[in-house]
Amino acid sequence: MATGRFAPSPTGDLHLGNLRTALVAWLAARSAGSAFVVRMEDLDQVQASTDHERSQLADLAALGLDWDGHVVRQSERFDRYEAAIARLTTAGLTYPCSCTRREIREAASAPHGDPVPDGAYPGTCRDLTAAERTEQLASGRPLALRLRGPGTERTIDDDVLGPVTALVDDVVLRRNDGVPAYNLAVVVDDAAQAIDQVVRADDLASSAPRQRHLAELLDLPPVRYAHVPLVLGPTGDRLAKRDGAVTLADQLTTGRTAADVCGLLACSLGLVAAPAPVAPADLVDGFDLAALPRAPWTLALEDLAPA
Repeated sequence: MATGRFAPSPTGDLHLGNLRTALVAWLAARSAGSAFVVRMEDLDQVQASTDHERSQLADLAALGLDWDGHVVRQSERFDRYEAAIARLTTAGLTYPCSCTRREIREAASAPHGDPVPDGAYPGTCRDLTAAERTEQLASGRPLALRLRGPGTERTIDDDVLGPVTALVDDVVLRRNDGVPAYNLAVVVDDAAQAIDQVVRADDLASSAPRQRHLAELLDLPPVRYAHVPLVLGPTGDRLAKRDGAVTLADQLTTGRTAADVCGLLACSLGLVAAPAPVAPADLVDGFDLAALPRAPWTLALEDLAPA
């Protein structure tokens, strides 16, 4: 059965931007008659918290967003990720990397050689000689594991944004602390859970071409992508706690109800004409991802003030 999903990291309370994306993901699945699951992307186990997980699930339920089956946790699925890494390594598609973030930044900005796009790996460790590789291992520095990417741009069609083009570079598969990396884990999990459409915030849009490439290398079915524009605070910066009542709990203390918050989010998405109390179930009929706004939503001060 086709399945949609919402996959937060349990490192804090969900803010209005997270809840807005969750609402879109839920509506996309339910309007298509699909199942809907929740997955906790808790690869950073030290930072993750069961308290945060409970509060996030409680907020989804309070808003009226239900899910099917049990909640999946990435921290319990490392064997799946390692199996995928082993397959890619056997195919000769991986290599160890000892570069620190600082070294990557400095190499990318060096005044010689070909320019490297922002955030891309410059290939420092990709083609080391046998002697250099031996020296790398002997150094004792923790090693990450990278994919030998094509180093070319790729375009995917996004159900909200339209064409999204980004570089498919040598993405990290396993971090230097031994933890599987996000880009690999999300591809493996989406296939294992039969996810056919990934709805998430558009700050992750540039990851989609990389993830499509990884899925193809692992012979996994492709997913459709729908990236929802971010929510910005009143100053135009990315929404943050400093902006005021940015979580559901904050909003409830101002006198608003969960239905009021749902109405505010629905209005920002063009699903209702004005912010009034509404339940997600009332928004399913006629929902259309392609009709969603493609620009960020800037919260007004009155949206964060007491009702």
